[in-house]
Amino acid sequence: PIGHGEADLCLKGGLQHGVLHEVFAAIGHEAAATGFVAGLAIRVGADKHALWIRQDFSTHEFGALSPTGLLELGLDPARLLLLSVSNAHDGLRAASDALSCAALGAVVIEIPGSPKILDLTASRRLTLAATQKSVTPFLLRLGARPEISTVETRWLVRGAVSPTQNDDWGHPAF
Repeated sequence: PIGHGEADLCLKGGLQHGVLHEVFAAIGHEAAATGFVAGLAIRVGADKHALWIRQDFSTHEFGALSPTGLLELGLDPARLLLLSVSNAHDGLRAASDALSCAALGAVVIEIPGSPKILDLTASRRLTLAATQKSVTPFLLRLGARPEISTVETRWLVRGAVSPTQNDDWGHPAF
């Protein structure tokens, strides 16, 4: 379960493990989508580590992953491994290898834009690799539009107004 009653009902109990999920960021809401994916990856991974694969330039374009921010979301940054690659091809290859590692609970593949290499064949390879060890992959798509793929679920995420509590910022809302 992801902890949202209506979403869990639609998902028939929650996110399925060992299948490909895709998350798109609404324009200007890349940080919200990143936080959403981080929460899902840690949640489905149970007590295992999650691997986050991102391209070198992603930090400059969309910001760095913040351990403090993860802690504020209630996530343990010690459970997140970060791999930086030079291009989408290397990211997809690393993801395929990582999905064969049963010690991981989830793999996040952050792919900005719409590179030609991320086609139906690539998503099918990720789907097949995920089923072997029941590791759950998430494609985080920033600055991209949905295309044909083999994903089990597809999400469009944007930030929402947090309910405030006293003088606190409130909990994040997506």
